[in-house]
Order: sequence, then C-alpha cells, then structure tokens
Amino acid sequence: MTGLKLYVGLMSGTSADSIDAVLVDLTSNTPQLLATHSADIKELKPEIHALACLGENEIHRMCQLDRELGLRFAQATNELVAQQNLCAADITAIGSHGQTIRHFPPNGGDEHAYSVQVGDPNTIAQLTGITTVADFRRRDIALGGHGAPLVPAFHQAVFEKPGFSRAIVNIGGMANITLLTGDNSPSSLLGYDTGPGNALMDSWTNLNLNQPFDKNGLWASQGQVIDHLLQQLLDTTYLSQPAPKSTGPELFNITWLTEHLQQQAEFSAVDVEATLLEFTAHTISAALKSHAPVVRDVFFCGGGAYNTALMQRLETLLHPMLIASTAQLGIAPEWVEAVAFAWLAQQTLEGRPGNAPSVTGASKASVLGAIYLA
Repeated sequence: MTGLKLYVGLMSGTSADSIDAVLVDLTSNTPQLLATHSADIKELKPEIHALACLGENEIHRMCQLDRELGLRFAQATNELVAQQNLCAADITAIGSHGQTIRHFPPNGGDEHAYSVQVGDPNTIAQLTGITTVADFRRRDIALGGHGAPLVPAFHQAVFEKPGFSRAIVNIGGMANITLLTGDNSPSSLLGYDTGPGNALMDSWTNLNLNQPFDKNGLWASQGQVIDHLLQQLLDTTYLSQPAPKSTGPELFNITWLTEHLQQQAEFSAVDVEATLLEFTAHTISAALKSHAPVVRDVFFCGGGAYNTALMQRLETLLHPMLIASTAQLGIAPEWVEAVAFAWLAQQTLEGRPGNAPSVTGASKASVLGAIYLA
C-alpha cells in the first residue's frame, strides 16, 4: 500500500441505525471506494433520539453516549482495516462525522447557533492508532454558516461534469439537494436541506409496526394519501424559507407529527404512512422543480434511494427529468456520505477548505474540523 493515500470515512446519520465505515483511496482526484463495513447501533437509537430534545440529566447522558459511540466508531474502523489485511500505519487518517444529537442553525435571532455531534474522536484515535479528523461543522457555524449541508462541496469535486447540469439528492433521515451547474465554480454551487427524508416514515413505521423502516415503501403503497394532512405538513414555515437553510429531527419528529394528527378527525396508520411518503416526495420534487430548467438529470443517494415506492413517486413528479442512482457516477447510494467525510478529512489535513459558503451561508471558505493525532 506504499504511496497510496488511504482514508477511512465514518458516518452515522439521522436514522441512527448503523455506523457506515468506508476505506477510500484518495490518491487521485477521483475517490476509489475499496471496502465497506456496517456496524449495527440500533440499541443506541432511543437514547440518540432522546437527546435531540430537552430532557433531564442531559450532560451526563450526552457524555456517556459520546464515549460509547467513540468506542463503536473505533471498533468499526478496526474491523474494516483488519478485513482488508491492513494495519493502522497504512491509513492516513479517519474522517468521522460522528452522530448528530442537536442541530440549531442560525435563525436570525439573538441565540447562538450550534451543532453537536458525539462519538469521541479522542477515543477513536487512541483505540485505532490512526489520526482522526472530526468536529467538521462548528468552524462553518463560527463563520456565520449553518454548518450544513457539508456534502455539496464533495459532490461538486467528485460528481460535477463540465458542461452538464445535474442535481444530487441525498435521502437520509433528512433530505438535501446539491445543484451542479457544470461550470465548476464554487460561487454557483447551491445546496440545502429540503425537509424530511426517511425520518418521519421510519418513526411512524417503528411506532406502528415495530419495524425500523418500511422496506421498499410496501406499507405506504397500501395506503391512501390524506390530502388535508399533507397540506398541513406542506404549510410548514421551513419549507418556504430561502436558502441557505438546514433542518433536522429537532423540527421534523414524531411529536411534531402527532400535533398535526390531533387535528385529524380520524385516520388509519397506513394512510398516515402513505401521506408521509408523499410529503417527502413533494418537498424534494418542489425544491428541484424550483431550479428547472437548470436541472435535467437527478442522481439519488442515501437509504431513501432504495425505497421503491418513493423513487417511483419521485420519477412521476419529476418527469421529464431523468433520475438515476449515484452508482452510475461510481459510488453506491448508501456509501456516499461516508466517502464524503473521508474526503473532508483529506481536505483538512492538506489545508484546503471543506465548506461551500454559497451553500452554508458562511462568510468565507475555511478548513474544517479538528485533528486528533494518533
């Protein structure tokens, strides 16, 4: 492996189901995904989601989770490296996103914006013996930005094709879009969170079926959209706000949904699921259509790319745009974000900016993250 620039990317998203770990060769400008590994953390999901809201004894609970996830991230890394018959010395660095537990972006008021990710990078660096880069969001926030989304800069570096306009849509717990005009100009890059991706659908499925998600959207496809409820959800103020903007489960959560359901005379659980799928499809398609005719081709990533019913609905709503998976661009949908944080770690170590001010609203581009030496 001498001469290669090998990085590990670690990602745990809003769904908090698993840690995604990837081994990436960043020797050239085109990342080469060499290996992947997924580590289940479902038993930690209740505490992760509980910390997204106000509660008792938060500092102790947060610090305990921080250490536990640090151990889990380190273990996932060690397993990935061992599976490839490599050792710590072969890896340049780890880029760890961590697990977001609270995201409070700028809102124009007097309160200080912040974003909190846990998964102690000290623990990761110590237990892996690999230099770890983490805490990517707060420098952007210090510059007046949202600290999110961060992946559009990666999308531009890796997925942009000169002379071709396209959009990259990540459907994780939340959904975000990146608009690539094909001119490779940082100032033309645009991206933002469109609203919920899988988060509300997953929460409702878990509540009613005791399953982590609605596989292929099969349950949702058996229901009927509740038009009045859909309109209520679409009237949410965030959706009409201009970019830059970012959101998370602090807004779009099961309590928020329950408040809307209390205004319904009666409903069936399956019809609510169908409505939530339609809500996700509408918010994504509306955002993309607002940038037509610039956007012609749309590439999807994230777990939502495997929700057959959702993708079929998006294909209908977005016609005549052409839709496909990021697999056609070289990276399978489920690994794009983890690869992005490996790339962001390299940006940090090599002193290059990781944020895109046109996306986050930061006052300038900046090197992101903190470095924890092995």
